Amino acid sequence: MKLRKVVIPAAGLGTRLLPATKAQPKEMLPLFTHVGGRTMLKPLLHVVFERLFEAGFREFCFITGRGKRAMEDYFTLDNGMIKFLGKNGHRLAARELSRFYRMVDDAQIVWLNQPEPRGFGDAVQRAYTFTGKEPFLLHNGDTYIHSRGDYCVRRLRGVHERYNSEVTFLLERVKDPKHYGVIEGVPVERRVFRVEGIEEKPLRPKSDLAVVGVYILNPSVMDALRRVKVRRGEEKQLTSAIKMLVKGGASVYGVELQRGETHIDIGNPERYWAALKATSMKWR
Repeated sequence: MKLRKVVIPAAGLGTRLLPATKAQPKEMLPLFTHVGGRTMLKPLLHVVFERLFEAGFREFCFITGRGKRAMEDYFTLDNGMIKFLGKNGHRLAARELSRFYRMVDDAQIVWLNQPEPRGFGDAVQRAYTFTGKEPFLLHNGDTYIHSRGDYCVRRLRGVHERYNSEVTFLLERVKDPKHYGVIEGVPVERRVFRVEGIEEKPLRPKSDLAVVGVYILNPSVMDALRRVKVRRGEEKQLTSAIKMLVKGGASVYGVELQRGETHIDIGNPERYWAALKATSMKWR
């Protein structure tokens, strides 16, 4: 079945970026982009949507929560702003905003609410009414893969189809994997691993391969998420559902980032600073 749908969880509170996220979602913090030989600032969510649209996706579901209304407002056409920019000589900004709104107009966008922070897995599960029985791309709202060429989705899709996988996700080698979801895997081709185990923030990591927040998921993941049991006060993690599938014999694969790709994660001030430095370079 053709991969058509994208789910973008963006309901996190952004507490590690306070006070900057007191009045704006972390997903709306700006990154540098380079257009027509000039440097611009665009919200992270704008950049992610733009790249996925260019990769061929037209159906989007954003999972949001309290204090996130600014994202929905940003994706609402504002002809007045475009006219104002044009009249006052800001032609490049007017042109880029017009281009963005044309993409929004050509896309089908659904906004779903996660009323309480119950975990990444809970956010994904809430998108079932949107995804139905179709495979879908899952892309973290605070993650971006900075690259010169095609967005990473094409490679990810190729591996997913080639190995008839239930779950396929991006991987990155990290210095301190204790803060990530980490896999244990067997290489099957260059930068591709068959996943034999996965653990969230392990005390004793079995590898330095951490899961990056871009996945292709088959509908079986939704069934696994429903079976994940959590205690009162705990959060439901997607990693638990993937682990369940691996133990049940499902095919799960990881694709390591290749040269020329940089994982942008704005989860804390240090990572956001690194993201700004990476995107200040004059290539997309």
